[in-house]
Amino acid sequence: MDLASLIAQLAGGVLGGNAAGKGVPSLDLGGAGNTIAGALGGLGGGALLQALLPALTGAATGGGFDVGAILGQLVGGGAGGAIVTAIVGIVRNMMSGQRA
Repeated sequence: MDLASLIAQLAGGVLGGNAAGKGVPSLDLGGAGNTIAGALGGLGGGALLQALLPALTGAATGGGFDVGAILGQLVGGGAGGAIVTAIVGIVRNMMSGQRA
């Protein structure tokens, strides 16, 4: 995995995490919480996408700069970031007795 892929995953995760937090206010973790959960989810989601679909992420082509692969990493990171932010928000609400 190269630096461009990691940056795309982090950026996608941060965007996805903040979008999920603002899109579902009951799961909002605040700006820093959404960003941190999104970034971690972005890295995990991007890595999972690369393992499952290497052709989409450019891993099968031997690396190099490929716009399609970077977009794939960005989308995978965004989805992962949104999912992790939502899960953390749900767990937080369950622990505090709130309903989602």
